[in-house]
This record gives sequence, C-alpha cells and structure tokens, in this order.
Amino acid sequence: MRYLILFFFIVISQNLLGQHIIVLDKATEEPLSDVVIFNAERTKSSLSNFKGRIDISKFDSAEVLFFQHVSHELFEIRKSDIKDQIVYLQEDQNKLDQVVLSVAKFQLQKDEIPQKIVSMDRGDVIQNSPQTAADLLESTGQVFVQKSQLGGGSPMIRGFATNRVLISVDGVRMNTAIFRSGNLQNVINIDPLAIERSEVILGPGSMVYGSDAIGGVMNFYMLKPRFSFGAETSVSGNFYGRFSSANNEQTLHADVNVGRRNWAFQTSISYSDFDDLEMGEHGPDSYLRPEYTSTENGQDIILQNEDPLIQKPTAYRQLSLLEKVKYMPNENWNFNLGLIYSETSDVPRYDRLYRKRGGELRSAEWYYGPQRWFLGDFKINKKGNGVFYDKAQFTLAYQYFEESRHDRDFGDEILFNTEENVGAYSANLDFEKAFAGSKLFYGLEYVNNQITSEGFQENIDSGARQQTTSRYPDNSSWQSLAAYATYQWKIQEALNFQSGLRYNHVILNASFDENLYNFPFQDADSNSGALTASAGINWKQNQFLQWRVNASTAFRAPNIDDTGKIFDSEPGSVVVPNPDLKSEYAYNAEVGVNWTPAENIRFCFTGFYTWLEDAMVRRDFNLNGETEIDYQGEPSNLQAIQNASKAHVYGFEGNVEVDFSVALRLASKISITEGEEELDDGSVAPLRHAAPLFGNTHLIWHKKKVKLDLFAVYNGKISYDNLATSEQGKAYLYAIDANGNPYSPSWYTLNLTGQYDLDENWLLTASVENITDQRYRTYSSGIAAAGRNLIISARFSF
Repeated sequence: MRYLILFFFIVISQNLLGQHIIVLDKATEEPLSDVVIFNAERTKSSLSNFKGRIDISKFDSAEVLFFQHVSHELFEIRKSDIKDQIVYLQEDQNKLDQVVLSVAKFQLQKDEIPQKIVSMDRGDVIQNSPQTAADLLESTGQVFVQKSQLGGGSPMIRGFATNRVLISVDGVRMNTAIFRSGNLQNVINIDPLAIERSEVILGPGSMVYGSDAIGGVMNFYMLKPRFSFGAETSVSGNFYGRFSSANNEQTLHADVNVGRRNWAFQTSISYSDFDDLEMGEHGPDSYLRPEYTSTENGQDIILQNEDPLIQKPTAYRQLSLLEKVKYMPNENWNFNLGLIYSETSDVPRYDRLYRKRGGELRSAEWYYGPQRWFLGDFKINKKGNGVFYDKAQFTLAYQYFEESRHDRDFGDEILFNTEENVGAYSANLDFEKAFAGSKLFYGLEYVNNQITSEGFQENIDSGARQQTTSRYPDNSSWQSLAAYATYQWKIQEALNFQSGLRYNHVILNASFDENLYNFPFQDADSNSGALTASAGINWKQNQFLQWRVNASTAFRAPNIDDTGKIFDSEPGSVVVPNPDLKSEYAYNAEVGVNWTPAENIRFCFTGFYTWLEDAMVRRDFNLNGETEIDYQGEPSNLQAIQNASKAHVYGFEGNVEVDFSVALRLASKISITEGEEELDDGSVAPLRHAAPLFGNTHLIWHKKKVKLDLFAVYNGKISYDNLATSEQGKAYLYAIDANGNPYSPSWYTLNLTGQYDLDENWLLTASVENITDQRYRTYSSGIAAAGRNLIISARFSF
C-alpha cells in the first residue's frame, strides 16, 4: 500500500512542478519578464515574473498557448508540447530595440527617450565578425573610426573624438585623466566576442557620465552570468574561431556559463594573432610600402619590400579575459562581481615608420609597448518600494591602465621611452523612483585617477639608461565629484518629456620636478565646477510620425594630458604644459523624426547642431618669451593646449529600412558632418574631427538556416581646401592631388557575408570583404585598410 501511495505522490508532484515554466530569450537565454500568456479565446491569461517564471496551471493540457512580449515575436505552442518546462522566444528583428540602459543606468523604453541611440547585440557581433571593438563600432555606419596602426581605432562621433567622446564598460567610465586629444586606441581593449550588448548615444551624454561626453557615449555591456532556471546546475557556452586572409588573423574564443538557482558564473577568453596587413590593389600609389627599416647585427638598414601591398610592420597579438559572478539570494537583492583583463603585444606605430626626413626614412623604431587594462567592479542592486527609491544600484570599481611609447631615429643608438600607469577608482550610487506617470533618476559619483609617469633613454649598444623628462608629471591626480537628477514624465501615452541637471566638481593636482623641467612654474593645479542640463521630448504624433527634440549642454574639464603633457606633436614641434586651462563647454540641439509611411517602410532622420566654447586646442606657445626649445636633440617649436578657440558642428543622419518580404530586407545609413573652428587670427578653418560623408547599405536575405548580406560601405572626399589646418601639414598621411597637395579621396567597398545554421549547435560564417580590392585609407588614418579579405568563422554553442 505504501508503495502505491508513494507512486501517486510522485505523479502528483511531477504534475504540480510541470505547472510552472520558464520563458527565455532564444539568443541570450536570459529570462523574460512581463511575457503575457493567453489562450485562443483570451479567457485566460498569466504574466511572467522577473525570473521569467509563469504559472500555467489554469490552462488545460490540450489548449494552445500564445506568448506575447513587446520586443519578441508572437509564439504559440500546445501546453502538452512544452518540453523541460522551458519556452524560448525569438527577438523581433523588424522592431527597433525597445530597451535602453545607457541614458539613466536603468531600463527605459526607447520610445521614451529624446536622444538618438544606436544598439548592437551579440548577434550583430557574430554577423559582422569584427576584429576589434573599434571595427564593431564602425560597422554601425553611425560611428567613424580613424586608425594610425593595425592595433588601433579612434572613434569619431558627430565631429568629436578622443577625449571628447566617452567609453563606458558595464556602466563604468573608461576615460582617464591621460586620455588625449590625439588619436586613442583604448577601445580595442574591449573584447568584441565578449560583448553582450552595446549602445551608442549620439550627442552629449554629460548628464549621466560627466566630463568628456561631448560628442557621444559608447557603452559596452559584457557577457552576464545566467542562472539555471529549473535544473540544479546548468552549463552552457560557446567556442568560436575565425580566420582573415588580409592579415592572416587567427582568433580563438571560448565562453562558459555555469548557473545554479542563486549563483551564476561566466568565464570568457579570447586570443588573436594578427600578421602584417595587406592593402588593396587599386588606389593611390602614395599608400604603398616600397621599403622599410630593419636592424640586423646592431645596424639599421633599409630593405626593399618584396610586396609593397604588405604594410610592414603592423602585426600584433591580443589576449582578453573575463570572469563574472552573480549571486541573487532573493528577488530584491543581487550582487555582481566583474573582472576583465586585456593585454596587447608591442604595437608598431605604422604612420610614424614611413615618415621621411631629407628623403630618407626617419625612424628605425616607433612602437607602443604592451597596452594593459584591468577592470574590477562590484555592483549591489536592491529593489524596494520605499519613499526614496524603487531601485538602487551601488557600483564600486577599480581600473588599471598601462601604456608606453618607444622611438628611435634611424642610425641613432638612443631609444627614447615613456611609460605611464593610471589607477582609476570610482564609486557610483544610482536610484530610480517611479511616480504616477513619471520617474525620477538621481545619483552621486566619485572618480579618482592616480597617474605615474616615467621617461628614460636607453643606449641600445651599451644598455646604459638615463632618466629623461616623462610624458606627464609623475604622481599627479585628477578627481571628480558629481550629483545628478533626471526626470522622466509621461505626459500622455504618446508624449514623453525628459529633463535633468548635473553638477561636477573637478580637482587636478600636478607638480613638476625642477631637476627635470625648466618651467617658470612648479605646479599645475586646478579646482573648478561645471553645471550641465538637458531637456527633450519624444512624441509619437500618430502611427506614421514620431518626433524627438532635445537640447543639452556638456563639458570637458582639463585633464592631466591637457595640463601637463610633454610630447612631440609633429616633426619640429613639442607640446609643453599649460597650468591656466579651464573647462570647455558644448551647447547642443537636435531634432529627429521617425517616419513610417507603410508597415514595411521606415525612415529615420536626425539633424543636430553643437557649439563648443573655450575649446581646448593646440596652439603656438611661449615660456618666458621663449618660443623654441631643444627636445630629444633637435630644436622644436613650442606649443601648448589652450582655451583659444570656438567651434561649431552641424550635420544630418539618415536611416531607411524596407522589408520587401519576410525574407528580404534593405537597410541603409548615411551621416553628413560639417564643422569649423576659430583660428588665432579670427578666421575659421575646417574642424579636424568632422568626418567626411560616410555610411553603408545592406541588402539582407534570411530564410530558415541561411542568411546572406550583400552590402556596400562608402566614404566621401575631403579636398585639400576642406582639410583641417593641422591635417594639411601631414602630407604623408594622404593621397596627393593634381596640384601636389594632400587630400582624402572618396572610396567604397562591396562586401558579401553568409551565415549557415548547420544545426542547433553549429553556426558557420563566411565573408568576402572589399571584393573589388580597393586601396584606401579612412580619413586622417595612417594605415591603409584591408584589401580583398576572406573571413571564415565557426561557432559551436552548447
């Protein structure tokens, strides 16, 4: 009898357990909250909770259940056919991404936001097969990327770049006090194969992110740990390999997730080995590499390049590691620990290695030492229903940056070296409070950067070392304290208003060793505040038209690079410190419209204008009346960063999407940016970081297991007269026009990518980029882009 009772108990228990299911996103396996389940007659319904769990006991086993979510395709299945108590929903590719995290550090619906946001997910990464995070940004057709070497990538957004655009990883600002006005490579430290989602704010983002976010903000959200949801322990992951012919790339990646009910662990590792890059066959001869230097038996020699299309030397390697741990004791609390590490090999600075002096190659060596970056962050998330907040997030983070520069003239025995390290500490406390028809986001932030910098010269023959001036003042610091508040008001169902204020106080301390520096000052300290504001609306006028109008201010406080840097900006010039700098301010306005004339046709147009005041620019300078000093053995003109300019930028961005059928889709994007800055004599000249016309057009066919993407990428021309003044003197970077002047030619590439789902575990991708083998350099770049390039990759998921 007791065995019969036990049998019935087991049957009943299994039946009761089967009345709860989990709803997950098919691509990310993340739980989906607020999924509505209903039957055909709509007489019964249920809603998933924050863990994606739904009770379906009210439905009969023979009933067909319909699963509906705002950003996923409608899914139907008979209750009795549900396996393992799990249902997967497919994201609706015909809808714009609905959720945005970047604007308030908490989830907002895209239709509520007055700013333009560009989103990419893990599927975009696999489709585009980017070698670096810079290449991923470039693939959006909304971010322009400059490169001085293969191991580089400096994003430009709406006429601004380098330390006027901000990078954040998992909500932690990556910009440090030594981010410079020259081209930056820090974005390549971010492993594109470990990115789960990326969002780019086009336009100012100082309201949430403070200093530097004038042109835009690039947010990268890395892989997140996932819980088991049903099983006691679940293990899943991916193995990925990629080969590119243009630089003989060999990339291997693996990520593994171990999930339990309350604990989850995510591990990721990527390794890439890039050989020298081959440029295209058809294009300007000035880009060719006919000769290069080599050091053999202690002697510098010049060798003829057997293949002038091979850009020697450009090869480098990169390693990226990620580890994350998540603990959720209950639905109100969760704790997250993230550890990220990235390291490159030495990276040759290619554009410095083909410069000539007196008709001969100038440098025997010019390379960046290993670029190392570590990020450790700890987050505590708390849900509440109190007077002051509904959601709270505390973030404590530490970052370590290491970079160095090494250069030696041809035939010279002295190698000049500078090494920099930054320890970046930050703490953020962010809150969300919902009211009837509105939300309030507010928070506090503290950032502290500690900089060490060393300079020395080394005799490569004897090995003797001698201390020299460092790039930055050693043991300097940069601190920022801030408070912000953003108010989101749903005036009507179709009309949303957003406004905010932020106050930042920045403290900079830098001292110069009088034994190394002969300056008329010993300190370059500053202590200043900055107030920024924003206001905008998002109005869905009707089913055809949706408007975005936004006005905002942004600022950039002087950092250690602006105030205390010493470096050779160009042949014959050296930049020296300026302790009298103050913040620069930007005033921005933009208007956007989404027009949907038919269900299968969508247009998005955005116009913007930004005015920059007290702009920090490099200008001629003097120290006690002296305008020239001896630097590294040669007389050099003195320059310094100064609040000596005004600038304005304006432009247009256009997107169009046409669904010809369920399987065939056209998507095209174009960006036009114009900008001018004021010169010393009051005249104006083109702005350096105003990119030429650029964009891309994709024709995508996707049916069952096959996806094909035929696309073109294109850039417009910048003539000599429209080059920035600083660029006109860099003829070695550009093609030469009929008058013998440098200019940036227009170019295009035709490309084809194909994906094939071999089975539920294997995804194969093959691409041919630059099919017509064009030879081109993107504007302001020192390295030619890849010629015809075959890319093959395979992904195994389990």
